[in-house]
Amino acid sequence: MASLQASSFLFSCSCSTRINTAISVPKLPGIRISVPRNALNVVEELNLRDGFTSAIPIEKINTATNTRIDQEPATTRATVKLYAILEAVADRVEMHKNVGEQRDNWNKLLLDSINMIILTAATMAGVSAGAPLLALKLSSTLLFSAATGMLLIMNKIQPSQLAEEQRNATRLFKQLYRQIQTTLALRDPTELDVKDAMEKTLALDKAYPLPLLGSMIEKFPEKFEPAVWWPKSIETQGSKQPKKVTTQGKNGLSEDLEGEMREVIEVIKKKDSEDYTRLGNFALKVNKILAISGPLLTGIAAAGSAFVGHGSWAAIVAVTAGALASTVSTFEHGGQVGMVVEMYRNCAGFFTLLEETIESTIQEGDLEKREGEMFEMNVALKLGRSLSQLRDLARKSSSSHADGTSIDEFASKLF
Repeated sequence: MASLQASSFLFSCSCSTRINTAISVPKLPGIRISVPRNALNVVEELNLRDGFTSAIPIEKINTATNTRIDQEPATTRATVKLYAILEAVADRVEMHKNVGEQRDNWNKLLLDSINMIILTAATMAGVSAGAPLLALKLSSTLLFSAATGMLLIMNKIQPSQLAEEQRNATRLFKQLYRQIQTTLALRDPTELDVKDAMEKTLALDKAYPLPLLGSMIEKFPEKFEPAVWWPKSIETQGSKQPKKVTTQGKNGLSEDLEGEMREVIEVIKKKDSEDYTRLGNFALKVNKILAISGPLLTGIAAAGSAFVGHGSWAAIVAVTAGALASTVSTFEHGGQVGMVVEMYRNCAGFFTLLEETIESTIQEGDLEKREGEMFEMNVALKLGRSLSQLRDLARKSSSSHADGTSIDEFASKLF
């Protein structure tokens, strides 16, 4: 028994010695580990993209590495700013998408409600003509009056046009989002990239406003104007004098390609832009006539229903005007004439932007910034053409100038 206690005592001492030996680690000298600067960029990007500004304390990381924010290179600050703009653009996409769906619902619900009110009022007016009842006559007059007020509001805001505006804004903000992503993927952004993205975002906000009161786009302007959703750059505001380039530098435009682009501009101006401006003016005039006719007819119907019982003409006027008002309202808002106006306005703006882009590229004095084949391919894709088709179009335009005739072909095959 004594030997067993002695052996257990020795075993416990041995274990204690081993445990103490394993635990007592000698203190190592301080080792300084430097975090690569790229890791800080990733941390900042994650904070901005995920919206968690306090998830990873950047200040502590910079303190540990003896690096301050104001000592970071300019490209790093530009990257952070561009990611912030990217988040704002993504938020704009969701907002315009949701608002567009809401305003499309407005158009459908208001149209159905107004037509139901008009037809109900016309039925009451027709019934009260045979057996004059004050309740039916009064109800018919009130319903026609309510329909008149609702039509005035609906025709003023044009819900179908509002929905089309938001659809266009959603598409253009998605396009801007992809452009920023491409810039971040291909190279380190600069402050000029940040400024350009900011200007494009604000220009889109101005071109397609979200609120109705105060900043809504005029639905019935005096003259049809193309939509403008891009910032006016210094190049397009400056002199329009062509600059001949005889040397083809890196990514530079050759004289042949420059002449081809000028011919394409001429076709766009004389055919596509002119045609969409003409169609836009026609659609705008039709929409104005319909917007005035609807409330006018319901007002006449309300006046006629008020005199039902004083002669058969009153009931006839009320019922006929109500039927015509319902037809006009269905044609205007069911046919979405306002949406058609906005579609023409957007297409005309697309061709205007393409003209300015080609002109600014041709007038670019820095050969390093003058894109050649890549720019030609982009223009061809935007017009829905192959490179050979684009060159054929330029040759046809040049031949028409020499023959004194007009080209019978549009530049775009998409619209």
